[in-house]
Amino acid sequence: MKKIFVINGGQVFGHSGGRFNKTIAEATQAFFGNKEGFEVRYTDINSDYLPEKEVENFVWADAVIYHTPVWWFGLPHGFKKYLDVVFTAGQGKGIYRSDGRKAENPAINYGTGGMLHGRKYLLTTSWNAPATAFTLPGEFFQEKSVDEGVLFGFHRMNAFTGMTPLESLHFHDVEKNADIKSDLNRYNHHLEKVFINC
Repeated sequence: MKKIFVINGGQVFGHSGGRFNKTIAEATQAFFGNKEGFEVRYTDINSDYLPEKEVENFVWADAVIYHTPVWWFGLPHGFKKYLDVVFTAGQGKGIYRSDGRKAENPAINYGTGGMLHGRKYLLTTSWNAPATAFTLPGEFFQEKSVDEGVLFGFHRMNAFTGMTPLESLHFHDVEKNADIKSDLNRYNHHLEKVFINC
């Protein structure tokens, strides 16, 4: 039985109702719910949560699937708070032991104290920016991908815990030109490729 922990980091705030990420998170649950050999746990950061239970979910999981919009080139503040609170609660309890350095040579081995080795994570993001803003010369993100640019720190955070990445999937132009049916179809194919046909 493969254990999947799904986190909806789409925040209800301001003009955002968090609907797109909620839809993708629900599609994730439906996808694995229809497959043999998978067990799913789910957290929505807009609902009350117990940090200790969330730590247990990370430790329990074989794979964590994060769904998040990107606001002002970072995570929504509610999702960032969730990670700050839960990862802090997880020190010495399964997420990380320390930063990995030893007193005799503190210049090396930073980031090697994670306790989630053997686990994987998948990241989906949603953007107002079109995909071309990342790929075309002269456009805003200077030809840096989401994973190598804006969310490089997010990936290093997961590496700090010991987790390794699965292939990310990013949804672009969702404010002005969303095509939910096409996006869900693309996402389901991505899940098939990563988890079923691997």
